[in-house]
Amino acid sequence: MRHKNIGSGFDDFLKEEGILREVEGMAIKEIIARQILQLMQEKKISKVQMSQRMGTSRSALNRLLDLKNASVSLKTLDRAAVCLGKRLSIHLI
Repeated sequence: MRHKNIGSGFDDFLKEEGILREVEGMAIKEIIARQILQLMQEKKISKVQMSQRMGTSRSALNRLLDLKNASVSLKTLDRAAVCLGKRLSIHLI
């Protein structure tokens, strides 16, 4: 492993290691999962209730809420947002 100079960017390090996109994806998924959990708590919606509203299994909801599982479809995210009275919005930057 090559050592970077102190002061170089963390993104540069991740890019050099070939894992920048993977780390970004995990971070985005974690943020979304935390937002969904927070909204569920604010609205006092249990996991059982949420999975019923979404028309999915409890295990599928657990995968959506798993902070370490980056594999989730846009359809599932949209369904969760709608069930929480929100709208999914994705921006390309």
